[in-house]
Amino acid sequence: MPAPEPRTYLFVPGNRPDRFGKALASGADAVVLDLEDAVAADAKDAARESVGTWAAAAAVADRIRCVVRINGRASPHFADDVALVADAGLPTVMLPKAESAADAAAVRRLAPHAAVLALVESARGVAQVDEVAQGPGVVRLVFGTLDYALDLDLDLDDGPDGLGYAADRLAVASRAADLAGPVAGVTPQLDDEARLIADLAWARRRGFGAKLCIHPSQVAPIHAALAPAPEAVAWAERVLAADAASPGAARLDGRMIDLPVVRQAQRTLRRAGR
Repeated sequence: MPAPEPRTYLFVPGNRPDRFGKALASGADAVVLDLEDAVAADAKDAARESVGTWAAAAAVADRIRCVVRINGRASPHFADDVALVADAGLPTVMLPKAESAADAAAVRRLAPHAAVLALVESARGVAQVDEVAQGPGVVRLVFGTLDYALDLDLDLDDGPDGLGYAADRLAVASRAADLAGPVAGVTPQLDDEARLIADLAWARRRGFGAKLCIHPSQVAPIHAALAPAPEAVAWAERVLAADAASPGAARLDGRMIDLPVVRQAQRTLRRAGR
């Protein structure tokens, strides 16, 4: 069985190697070594050196969990960032400001092995999200909600309504391209777990399957909220047992167990780590 897709992606500044181990120990499914927003322009070279030095000594299991958020294709740092990923053998890139398949193609020309998480964070990116999702090496879409809100002059303090159209576009484009459910944007309110879970629930209702984190304290609540309830797990086990006993013609609690129900039960058990 393939490994489950990450539920949480925890950012850590690429120029803070003292935090890499702490981020990996946080329980986050993936750690994003950030070379973009978290690193000032005059610290980009040092950040790349820190990531490269860490990767050279890191255990394979740790390197596999790491994603490098590079600078966007239009940035003067783009080529050096991707070269670092290629030289270090790091497996995954988060590509900001993704607006076309050509953006992912530019990554793959320099790092042919790299899987691409396409970060959609502009009106142009949303308008062309179907093309972005089909880009070379793209394995998942990520919604950059804060930059998208800035692009459209939205006030997220008023609620997430202005994000709905874009979120729906990302979810449908992901499904059409056979990608995992997209990754929801960050919740910047660090001391507001209720807001974090409400943001996650809003994204889940739109088909998202994971969330970006900016602090280790956000990881465990997200994992708990994404885990199916015990009664849902018990129901899924009963569905699969009934289907195994009478494939294609099972009944459970007065309901026919057809293929969509079986697949829903299988999905529930996968979410439970079964």
